[in-house]
Amino acid sequence: MINKVVQNADEAIHDLHDNATLMLGGFGLCGIPENLIAALLKKGTKGLTCISNNAGVDDFGIGLLLKTRQVKKMISSYVGENAEFERQLLSGELEVELIPQGTLAERVRAGGAGIPAFFTPAGVGTEIAEGKETRSFEGKTYLMERWLRADFSFVKAWKGDTSGNLIYRGTARNFNPMMATAGTITIAEVEELVSTGALDPNEIHTPGIYVHRIFQGKNYEKRIEQRTVSNSIIQ
Repeated sequence: MINKVVQNADEAIHDLHDNATLMLGGFGLCGIPENLIAALLKKGTKGLTCISNNAGVDDFGIGLLLKTRQVKKMISSYVGENAEFERQLLSGELEVELIPQGTLAERVRAGGAGIPAFFTPAGVGTEIAEGKETRSFEGKTYLMERWLRADFSFVKAWKGDTSGNLIYRGTARNFNPMMATAGTITIAEVEELVSTGALDPNEIHTPGIYVHRIFQGKNYEKRIEQRTVSNSIIQ
């Protein structure tokens, strides 16, 4: 088996270039590639097109890259927690493509599966449909959406082995698995890195064939995006 381990995030992104298209896994602040984002922030790569479910918050996640103007364009679904994102959008500093969440997920999945386009009812009759082909199937109108692929995919998993096989935990499975398949180069950071053969094959979510580099991350904050606390006392 090929050993795909690199020493750290800095080594993993050594060839990430300006104006690259980048997928970043995670859902909200859950399962995001914290170490890779920090390395990218330090590297200073500019002109990035970032494909992610959300844009992080002002001082964490992709929000850090927005603050340093490293992101040229965001392709995402939910962006309501980032004031800096809103400011750059309204001022025209940032290109933005907003996509219904299910459509975003399917466009990424299609990119990984080699399917260049598909039809969905989501967005028909809205601004989402402007300039896109529509067709009728069995009396219902559908909108054609194209695949999404990236030069690099950053994913974060709970466990991984030296061959790149990955296991995710909880909500981290929302976008990480499909983004792992849609990058020309997929880089995985994991909380626990084990030797090949240590993972139960029945529990693997992303086979190692999709992963090109892997390393064990450190110092995960695992922030909560929104914390709701009740004052009521349960009897």
